[in-house]
Amino acid sequence: MAPADKDRSEAVPTDEHTDGGRENVGLRRGLTARHIRFMALGSAIGTGLFMGSSESIQSAGPAVLLAYIIGGAAVFMVMRALGELVVRHPVSGSFGQYASHYLHPFAGFLVGWTFAFEMILVAVFDATAIGVYMGFWYPDVPRWIWVLAVVFFIAAINMIGVKIFGELEFWFALIKIIAIIVLIAAGVAIIVFGFGIADHDQMGPQALVDHGGFLPHGFWGLLSSFTIVMFAFGGVEIIGVTAGEAQNPKRVIPAAINSVPVRILLFYVLTLGVIMCILPWNQITSETSPFVAIFDSVGFTAAAAILQVVLITAALSAINADVFGAGRMLHGLAEQGQAPRSFARTSRNGVPVMTVITMIVALLVGVALNYLYPDQALFLLGALATFATLLVWLIILAAHLRMKRVIAQENRLPSEFPIPLWPFGSWITVAFIVFVVVMVGIVPDSRPALWVGLLWVAALWLCYLGFIRGEGRRHYELSDRTEPVTASDGAE
Repeated sequence: MAPADKDRSEAVPTDEHTDGGRENVGLRRGLTARHIRFMALGSAIGTGLFMGSSESIQSAGPAVLLAYIIGGAAVFMVMRALGELVVRHPVSGSFGQYASHYLHPFAGFLVGWTFAFEMILVAVFDATAIGVYMGFWYPDVPRWIWVLAVVFFIAAINMIGVKIFGELEFWFALIKIIAIIVLIAAGVAIIVFGFGIADHDQMGPQALVDHGGFLPHGFWGLLSSFTIVMFAFGGVEIIGVTAGEAQNPKRVIPAAINSVPVRILLFYVLTLGVIMCILPWNQITSETSPFVAIFDSVGFTAAAAILQVVLITAALSAINADVFGAGRMLHGLAEQGQAPRSFARTSRNGVPVMTVITMIVALLVGVALNYLYPDQALFLLGALATFATLLVWLIILAAHLRMKRVIAQENRLPSEFPIPLWPFGSWITVAFIVFVVVMVGIVPDSRPALWVGLLWVAALWLCYLGFIRGEGRRHYELSDRTEPVTASDGAE
């Protein structure tokens, strides 16, 4: 029997938790399409938009809108590549197991632990931001106390069953999405009607060019902003990690992938466009969120205080999704022999308890960072997370490119969810992400993150050589669940 035929004979399209006794052991398929869409939004629309956008605006000025459009297009291509992999192999370890199968066991080890590292960094970044937000009301309380409170709250949520977790994450994410929509609508109303606000005549699209032009820092400002902009999109790849707990992943995952990147792009571009039409870009500073700043600038101080609550909810939502994503990735690494076996064990509710505990311990390290380095913690964590995000995306693209070659070589069934613009779109996306990695090294403020990131890769290589044995050194076996594409599938 040919390898492709063998794969297809094993590929029984079912929602069982196991596949040959290895895939998704102990996890429960409790996540609906609604849960997964909002979980991805919850992870990717967080502090990167509400707080980090200030840095990107300072770097590029109004031209940052172009950076978000270009970055969003690249993210969409990464997600479609991941989607094609997920529909063919819907497993909990996701791109960690795809990299091990299609590239090399070390590639799976590298991307799996780097994704967990990324989620930890982003979660600590968001927890740090909550400490900043709480300073709005309690300026004299040390920031680390709020971060510690957040850690215990998130720990409690992540110890419950996945269906309840998904429902809580849905409501968390819904609050901030409604807030963004209300902000866009309120901003447009302020621009159109004025409401007697001072300097209303200077508000509107002309504000995007009135303060030094659309490219106030030149083309270089636009290029350097990508090091911040791409961090904002980090976490959306969590969609792939949900495959092991998604109900009917072949339908749920493609629907989520097609909708989420476009929504994220619209939220970022529309929101920041409205903000800069009201408040000149050169008045937006990193001292406060631009969302709060615009209401302060027009005298709506009560709205600014309410928005502060929304910012905290948004950060909690992102941390919640990040802990979930990292925990499930570590569970997948344990399945492929590249993490302690205890990480693969689950509770009666289907929760991989040890992975959640590990994430909470990592967050406690973040508490220590906030105690020791309260001023530097936020920026360095963001820069490191950017490097980790880009590395994860590059490996996803590499695994996808290899999978397409295997499909052609072994004459496998065509993909049910193929990537658009193949192969040119994929190679252009790879080139763009490599360019952003280079920019991380060129921009002085983010350069330390590149060096630390390279040290991280070297450390993982040494750990792989020193600690990984047996099945962890073998290519992870995946069953191909692809079914023939019918005319009705194509119509959908």
